[in-house]
This record gives sequence, C-alpha cells and structure tokens, in this order.
Amino acid sequence: MTFDKLATRLTPHYSHFRVGERLLFTGHSHQAWPDVAREGMTECFDMAAKDVDEKWGLAFDKAEILRGYLRDWYQDPDGLYCLAENTHMLLVSWLSSLNLSANSRIITTSGEFHSMYRQLHRLAEEGIDVVMIDPQPAETFIDRVAEAVNDSTAAIMMSRVFFETGLICQSLSDIAQIARAKEIPFLIDDYHGTNVAPLSITAEDLADCYLVTGGYKYLQWGEGNCFLRYPKDCQLRPVVTGWYASFTSLEQARSDTPTHYDDGNQRFATATYDPTSQFRAARVVEFFNEQGLTPDVLRDQYVSQLDYFRICFSHANLDPDIIRPVHQQSLEFNGGFLSFKTAYAGALQSALNEAGVLTDNRGDILRFGVAPYIRAQQIDDAISSLSQCVAEL
Repeated sequence: MTFDKLATRLTPHYSHFRVGERLLFTGHSHQAWPDVAREGMTECFDMAAKDVDEKWGLAFDKAEILRGYLRDWYQDPDGLYCLAENTHMLLVSWLSSLNLSANSRIITTSGEFHSMYRQLHRLAEEGIDVVMIDPQPAETFIDRVAEAVNDSTAAIMMSRVFFETGLICQSLSDIAQIARAKEIPFLIDDYHGTNVAPLSITAEDLADCYLVTGGYKYLQWGEGNCFLRYPKDCQLRPVVTGWYASFTSLEQARSDTPTHYDDGNQRFATATYDPTSQFRAARVVEFFNEQGLTPDVLRDQYVSQLDYFRICFSHANLDPDIIRPVHQQSLEFNGGFLSFKTAYAGALQSALNEAGVLTDNRGDILRFGVAPYIRAQQIDDAISSLSQCVAEL
C-alpha cells in the first residue's frame, strides 16, 4: 500500500513505544511519541539542574516553538495561543469571561467530547440555558444553529471533528458568520482535527474565533500541551485567572484598580506549571519537520490508511446487525479515525484488548484510530482480530 512507505520509514523512530510490534489503534486518543521525545524530557531535567529557577526563559522559548507550529498548521500568523495543562482549564477560564448572568444561553452540540460536554451539562444544572443540537443530519445543521441563536445567547461552542462519528463539521465559516453578526463569541474544539485535517483560519474567515486544541492525540506532544487560540484584539476578561496572565504588573503596588491582563498569549493563563511537556513537544516538532510531515503529507497518510481500513472491514463481511460503520460518507469529510456502531462495543473493545489490539469505545460506538506509523499488515491483523472477536460473541 502507498502509505506503507512512510509508515515503514517512521517505525524505527518509535522504538520505545514498539509501534512495529504492537497494534496501537488509539491514535485518536493517544499516539506514540517518537524516541526524540525522551531527549526533550532529559533536556528539561538537565536544564533545571543547571539553571534552577532561571529555567523559565528557555521553557517559554519551547512553548513559543509549539505556538509557531500551530500558527503554521492553521495558517494563522496573527492568532494568539495561550498554553495550559489541559483544555478543561482553558475552557473554564474562557467561560468565566462570559457574562452569563445577562446572557444565559450557550449553543453547543450533542456530539462534544467529555471536557466540554460535562462542564456545559453541569452549568445547565445551575440554570444556564445550554442548547445541545444534534450535528446530524448535516444538511440542516446550520439552519438549526441559526434558529437556536437569540438575544440572550452568550456563546457558540462546538467541535470541528465530532468525537463519536469522526465526521468533520462543514459549517464552521457559516456559523462564524452567524456569531459575528450577533457579536457572539464562537469557540471551536479542534482537538480531533489538529495535525490530521488541515484548517486555514485565514481562508475560512475564522480570525475572530476561538479554538482549543492539545498535544495528546495527533500532535504526539503528550500531556500538558494544550492551547486556546484567540484573536489578537481579544478583550475578554476571564474571572478565573492566574498570575501568569499579568507578568508585566507583578511589580506594581496593589490597588483597587481593575484586574490587569497582559497583551499577547497569556490572557487566559493560570499559574506555575511543569514545563517538561514543552521540552518534549518541541523536540517532536523538530522531528516532524525533519521527517517532512507537512499538513498535506499527514492528511494523505491518514486518508489512505482509513480507506484501506474501510475496505478491509467491508471484505470481512461482518454481520451489520452486530457491527456496522457509523457512516459511509467520503473520507474527505472524516477525521483520523473510523467509528462503528455496535451494541457490543464494550465487549468487543475488551476482547480486542485481550487479543493485543488497542482501541476504545464510547457507548455503542467502537473506534479505530490510525497514526502515520501504522502499516497495512497491522490493519489486516486488526480486522482479523475483530472478525474473530465478533465470531466469539
């Protein structure tokens, strides 16, 4: 298969994760780290031992490397990117900047990942008017979003790639236009889109929008590398705020003046964090550049792998009453994993794990995620194991 050439070249660089020996199909949840990631972590330790509390200058430089990568990926030279340890911290900070006492409606979808869904569900229990719109059918999605917007709407928040189906929302630019006309902030969760499905902030007219993403999945940066992207003229003032959001005012005498926020990338920042993650991720960025893993190369690799996976699944002739694809749409509209609907999702996931095939399930959805280092033979082996597990139900 065409994707085997790149996968075979990459495999030796992931020797610690043993990607050539294992069937790791949780690429949409946690991809393997290249061996050089370990070098980054050692670099952080050595730097801390040498420079002690003076380490932060280099740590901030590493974070800037990650910002640069994201700006390039999103064709977003003017976007600001605030670092945090996870997207939930960023979502809470961002939500705290909204005047929910005056405008209590938040529009989202029923297809959100847990970090957003759980927090919004809890807010709904406290009286916030959270409207969850089903992203399907896609043909009427934009109309249903527009109908939900009213004068009390505080924000629109939704994913670009829906974490259950893997489908890419095709309406972001239109939703951004609706939000812009009503002066409503629009936040996009792109954790399942970054590094797998290119998005141009500039070309899609999303420069005034907000976006959260992180390094745990397709970026191979590991934990602790999440970012909130926001426009350079952002004036939001989060109530949940840490002292990293205002380095320039730390030496000023305390007073009753309004809380200050620095311009730049720190508006939604919290406080002291472990910078090891940034050293690790910066080395991975260097590795991706060395290997020529451009947006087009990555996209072609994912689509080719998923296409082969879909073909192999079809040839397995599994009973559709037991397991079937969630959708049959073109992979042009799909992220980096395939979802299968089955009442036995949990049992199959457990059985596959016993057989050495790592994947995951959400409710009645069984998901298989590829990664650039996955070879055709590994897909064959995964489908063979799935067939055997289905036969043993």
